[in-house]
Amino acid sequence: MFGRGGKRPRKQQLTAFIDEGCEMEGRYSFRGTVMLNGKFKGEISSGDTLIIGERAVLEADVRAGRLTVSGEVTGNLHATERIELKRTARVYGDVEAPVVVVEEGVLFEGHCRMSKPSPVSEVPARDLAVVPLKR
Repeated sequence: MFGRGGKRPRKQQLTAFIDEGCEMEGRYSFRGTVMLNGKFKGEISSGDTLIIGERAVLEADVRAGRLTVSGEVTGNLHATERIELKRTARVYGDVEAPVVVVEEGVLFEGHCRMSKPSPVSEVPARDLAVVPLKR
């Protein structure tokens, strides 16, 4: 009804969903949109979108095109397009992107740099160990 040409905006299709029952360590690279709600330790690299869910716990350096953070990250975040820190986000590290959005309620300990867009080099995935979480 409203908007350009009456078209509805496209919804993001998830390429992968890593739930809270998963624990991974190593280097992870992907294409598309990935939502992570589990535990991850290492490096994440993509030119696309990473959604870090409310239950996620990362100890990682993350480079992506777009990042949305609702969980806990210890490490540096770099996006070529945009980083959004949602109200439940807890970030302990530096954040760098051309656009940075921080909602009220975010816990952020680090430096923020708004930079010009730059390409992300993808690193091939390897040496990943998947260990079930102990409850």
